[in-house]
Amino acid sequence: MTTETTADTSTAADSSVATSIATSIALTDVAAAKVAALLSQEGRDDLYLRVAVQPGGCSGLRYQLYFDDRNQDGDVTREFGAVKVVVDKMSDPYLMGATIDFVDTIEKQGFTIDNPNAGGSCACGDSFN
Repeated sequence: MTTETTADTSTAADSSVATSIATSIALTDVAAAKVAALLSQEGRDDLYLRVAVQPGGCSGLRYQLYFDDRNQDGDVTREFGAVKVVVDKMSDPYLMGATIDFVDTIEKQGFTIDNPNAGGSCACGDSFN
């Protein structure tokens, strides 16, 4: 099941998956390049992409992607080139095997999350269970 989170950003490239452990979250090369470009625009080198699962949405759980500079107890950090992705210990089990990609087509633009742990999603694709 694919659950999408969109952002008003642009850039397209090869969508091959960056090397990572098969049981962890993965970031495609395209998504890593987009995150690196957004971080460059911020002008800060101390930020990383935090991915979290929070209660909410019509299906029960919602993804949150944002830049963060805080470290929390139990954070799991994975590196994809120059990009660091951090997942809190509560969200990590929900994101095992998930792949974050960035799409830029005429139909949609933004980050998408393909999560094999999602049992279903709402009609708008904004939340999952």
